Amino acid sequence: MNKIIGEPIDRVDGRLKVTGEAPYTADVPIENLTYGVIFASAIANGKILQIDTSAAAAVPGVIDIITYDQTPSLVKIPFFSSPESQSIEKDDNIYYNGQHLGIVVAQTLEQAQTAASLVKIISEEAPPTMTLAQAEIFEPETLYFGMMPGTITRGDIESGKAQADILVQQVYSTPMEHHNPLEPSATIAMWEGDNLTLYETTQGVSATQRAIASVLNIPQENVRVISKYLGGGFGCKALLRSHTILAAIAAKQVNRPVKVVLTRSQMYTSCGYRSQTQQHLTLGATKSGKLTVITHTGTSLTSLFGDFVEPVGAATIMMYACDNLEVKYRLGRINAGTPTFMRGPGEATGMFALESAMDELASALNIDPIDLRLRNHADVAPNTGLPWSSKSLKQCYQKGAEIFGWSQRNPIPRSLREGNFFIGWGMASATFPSNSASASVKVEIFATGEVKVQTGTQDIGTGTYTVMTQVAAEVLGLPVEFELGDSHFPKAPITGNSMTVGSVSPAVHQAAIAARDKIIKMAIADVDSPLYQSQAEDITIESGQIFLKQNPSQRDSYTDILRRQGLESLEVTEETSLNPESKKYAKHSFGAIFVEVAVDELLGEIKIRRCVGVYDAGRILNFKTARSQVLGGITWGIGMALMEKTVMDANQGRIVGANLSDYLIPVHADIPNMEVQFIEEQDAYVNALGTKSLGELPIVGVAAAISNAVYHATGKRIRDLPITPDKLL
Repeated sequence: MNKIIGEPIDRVDGRLKVTGEAPYTADVPIENLTYGVIFASAIANGKILQIDTSAAAAVPGVIDIITYDQTPSLVKIPFFSSPESQSIEKDDNIYYNGQHLGIVVAQTLEQAQTAASLVKIISEEAPPTMTLAQAEIFEPETLYFGMMPGTITRGDIESGKAQADILVQQVYSTPMEHHNPLEPSATIAMWEGDNLTLYETTQGVSATQRAIASVLNIPQENVRVISKYLGGGFGCKALLRSHTILAAIAAKQVNRPVKVVLTRSQMYTSCGYRSQTQQHLTLGATKSGKLTVITHTGTSLTSLFGDFVEPVGAATIMMYACDNLEVKYRLGRINAGTPTFMRGPGEATGMFALESAMDELASALNIDPIDLRLRNHADVAPNTGLPWSSKSLKQCYQKGAEIFGWSQRNPIPRSLREGNFFIGWGMASATFPSNSASASVKVEIFATGEVKVQTGTQDIGTGTYTVMTQVAAEVLGLPVEFELGDSHFPKAPITGNSMTVGSVSPAVHQAAIAARDKIIKMAIADVDSPLYQSQAEDITIESGQIFLKQNPSQRDSYTDILRRQGLESLEVTEETSLNPESKKYAKHSFGAIFVEVAVDELLGEIKIRRCVGVYDAGRILNFKTARSQVLGGITWGIGMALMEKTVMDANQGRIVGANLSDYLIPVHADIPNMEVQFIEEQDAYVNALGTKSLGELPIVGVAAAISNAVYHATGKRIRDLPITPDKLL
């Protein structure tokens, strides 16, 4: 049998993408299309007195203008309906700058843009609350939609402090950040009677189908959501957003399809962001480096109407063995939209603080940073006491250190210099939960020899088309056409929380096996088959033919088997269920990141010279796409450490530089050669294929590793991201 799973094959959708033929949402050709442009508030706090649309309505080509107070009553739903949908309710209050207040629909995009610019919003303005210092802080009872408690404790904090020979007590902070996917969010909404079709930039076609049906109070079966290609999501396309709801409402009202594409500046106010955080962290340890206490209090900011907490302590509770721990969350309300998931939510921001503090503790104890982590390695999950489903973190440390040459590191800061540059080495741990959910997959084998596999998952640029094709093709021994991105296909979970491979690939595998076994049974029962009355376990498959392992000349083909049965095709649909044994284990992916920086003594400029990342992410289905995920994650971590920061005007509540020219992200010249390695393992408890989460894992720890390297280079500890030259000079 051909072995395809694990091979670094090229992306099956690669040619379509590089030639521009891949149909992204805004590219889908629709007849009789109209164009919608959102208009929004230009103030951050106040009350709407009047919206004057007379000048806008006079623009040639304008079909309709729908203001917030003209929309139908919407049904509030939790979780998959973003809190931003509240901004199009019949509410006169302005909660933030950029709040959606309505939509203009016109024959052309230019006409809609012109009309939207002429909508006059008369309002009564009030001073906004924009900063952490201004916000009223409270402690939420729960976070993440009730899935996590607001305070987590174990042991005795005061006892842990008393046992410590040394305490590291510091405050670390991260700024507001935005996702900035290459493809802006877009919707094409069209109605046929009572049936709504949405071409949508979404990380979850099935979730969006459920959400929009609930919000509009229509039957779920009346909604179809299609998303064949997504130009990046990173969390900002995970939830239903108000522009999608407005597009659906407008399309119903004008009785024509409506396309809405957010502008780049609207992406900063309409799709969430990563909240600013302030993290108070205490580590206590004995002289030997054994942790006696950990406290981690994270304060983040949210909107006036939605509670979204950045879960900075998500990794803290399980990363290191420590009997005495307290993780606490605090939240403040400001005049901004509601934050949302952003690649590695909680872990990316929280591990910056935790891994920086671990480095500070190692320095204070004069213990090697890797050694300190090994002395506090959690052999079981500290938060639950459960054994790990698999864990190769020690091997990640070892392999990464060998590749990087860590043993040659002089621990004294400012000890390595090349001309005007101080050279520093830093490292950090990485972790992310390995989650999975049930998924359904349909496999259809045609008498023509073609195979079609369908499931309602999404490819957000990670390579889902490719790895799922590999899984099905290996089982069936035939080229496979893999289809996704349609809510009419069998249901699959949202592409988020790094769980698509862990959820969908086992379902593809299970459905392909069921289809293969059905074909084999047909042959065994067919008197005209060369395999009549053979034993199923004696049969294997390759190149569309099934044959006896011990006598390959005794064979039959898919095509002949189906045609003899008078069948045009054979269809199988399978749904996976979670392994009940998996509840007995803690499931996480792990990694270690090593970085070398060069810091210009005169300019404070930081250059990343080397990166080595080693990851424990279970079975790798395609090394090439997996490596690409790691390179992207590390690159984003470099941006998080050195560049990314959304700046808010505290007086107007307006985002300054809401574009791609002023929001700094790394370019090729900022990125060194990266060494990426995986520890080979298969995790039988996460899913049947042995995979674990990978997508968000590589961003975690990178900012801390860079911060630690900058300290080693300069002797200056920067605890406020991003690390910019002014903070070093």
